[in-house]
Amino acid sequence: MYQIIPYTPKPTWNKGKLIGQKLPLKLEEIWSIRTRLDISNNLRELTMFNLALDCKLRACDFVKLKVRDIAHGTTVQSRAILVQQKTGKPVQFEITPKTRVAITSWIKSNYLRTSDYLFPSRVKNSEHLSTRQYSRIVKRWVTSIGLDPTAYGTHSMRRTKASLIYKRTKNLRAVQILLGHTKLESTVRYLGVEVDDALELSEHTDI
Repeated sequence: MYQIIPYTPKPTWNKGKLIGQKLPLKLEEIWSIRTRLDISNNLRELTMFNLALDCKLRACDFVKLKVRDIAHGTTVQSRAILVQQKTGKPVQFEITPKTRVAITSWIKSNYLRTSDYLFPSRVKNSEHLSTRQYSRIVKRWVTSIGLDPTAYGTHSMRRTKASLIYKRTKNLRAVQILLGHTKLESTVRYLGVEVDDALELSEHTDI
């Protein structure tokens, strides 16, 4: 006789996981992570963290940055431009003084040439840091300060400064340019500004 085995449905891939947009970091969280990296003398990740916040690039573009993309000779630029892999269009970004100091130290300490990737991979078969490795590093950063790693990711680094700029200025057009979005609607959806603004209005309405 055949034995009838009851069917047990497999759990959905996202069960117990947060999906959707990853949260941006708050100012106090930025400084907590930065301080930890500084104290631990982790120049590689401190440079990575500062630059990721400044450049607001997608992970696929960030990991492929080369020294020549952000420096002329030994001088790190205050502004840089990069053609985005996803859109094929250029986007400009600023590099703040503290980030330039970290990058300069990183390049010198690793004897990087202009043609080298800024963040070489530590895996033999890869020339540069992979998006998966980058994602794991970001998870480690947020976990180190007690945040839920499922709520944050590489897009958190891209969204953080853009979100802070919008909250301070409400200038969507400026944020659109900084993120390299073609349509303003994309920026609205990316930041979730309609939801945030609605919640902020609700929070300040006492009834």
